[in-house]
Parts: sequence; structure tokens; C-alpha cells
Amino acid sequence: MAESVDTDAELMMRVRDGDREAFEELVMRYQQPVLNFISRTLRDETEAEDVAQHTFVQVWKSAHRYQVTARFTTWLFTIARNLCLNEIRRRSRHPADSLEATEGDESEGPSRPLADPGAFLASDHLASSELVQKVDEAIGALPENQRTALLLCREEELSYEEIGRILGTSLSATKSLIFRARETLKQRIKPYLKTGEWT
Repeated sequence: MAESVDTDAELMMRVRDGDREAFEELVMRYQQPVLNFISRTLRDETEAEDVAQHTFVQVWKSAHRYQVTARFTTWLFTIARNLCLNEIRRRSRHPADSLEATEGDESEGPSRPLADPGAFLASDHLASSELVQKVDEAIGALPENQRTALLLCREEELSYEEIGRILGTSLSATKSLIFRARETLKQRIKPYLKTGEWT
């Protein structure tokens, strides 16, 4: 991983000089982590793919502004977060009904693929996947800053300092956001683990 971190800045400096191969290498390296982060933030697979593509378009367009003052991933996830915030603001100004909702599906969140009726799933696997779904729901319900901080910490394994740079918060405020997010999740999930009921 250390080699990857060292070469990110070198690749980005080449991108700044117009090197498309260096850009493609960065896209290959980070397209999945960026897509995962955006998917968990927006909770919409189709929108996430569009925003992820736009993130890399912005990386290319903004390459001339890149400075090697922090890790490349900090700069990259700052762009991704800002584009997510733009999308969330756009949604609030122009809400749209999903196509699934017009077909009588009243459930919230993105539709999930139907399970194969011929496949046998053990009850412990079902319980595990249900727990993952409940945790995802709880994360999705967190305030935006807490959710972003937690996802960057948990999924992307960024340091508190890097997360603070992305969010524009102090180190102590970043630690506080992550602590509050974890406490909220504990409070939501504890009753479910005890009773199996989601409140």
C-alpha cells in the first residue's frame, strides 16, 4: 500500500502534464473505492455511477490545480464528497419519484435484486445479510457529516487528519463526528440484536 501512496502523487503530476495513461492508472486504482463511497452516500446505484464518472472527469479537468500537499486520496475523496453534496442538494430542490415506486412498491431506498427462488440460503446467512442491510439503513440515516466521516474511516481507512481535510473540520471535530456516528449506530443496532425487531 505504501508504494501505491507514493506513486499516486507521481501519477497525478503526470496527469497534470496531460498524460492519459497515468490518468487511466489512477482511475483503475480508485474507481471501485470511489464508487463504493458514493453508493453508500447517495444510496442509489445509478446516480452513484454517474457521480463517480463525474468525479474522475473533475480530476482530469482540475489536474492543473493539484498540489502535493496531502495524499492524493484526500484530494480525490474531497471531490467525490463535494459532488455527492451537489447531488443531494439537487435532489432536495427537484425531488423525483422512482420508477419502482410507480409500480406499487412503497418500500424506501433502492430496489434490491430478487433472490433466486431455487437457491438455498442458511438461516445464519439470512440473519447476517439482514443485519448488514439494517446497518446500511442506520448509516444512511446518519447526518451527512457523520455518515461521510464514518464511511471514509471504515471503508476507505483514511486517517482522522485526512478525513478532517476532506470535511473541512478540525481533528477534534472529526473524532467527535466519528464517535457520535458510532454511538448512534450502537443505539440503533443494540435493540435489534437483542429482540430481532427494528425500531
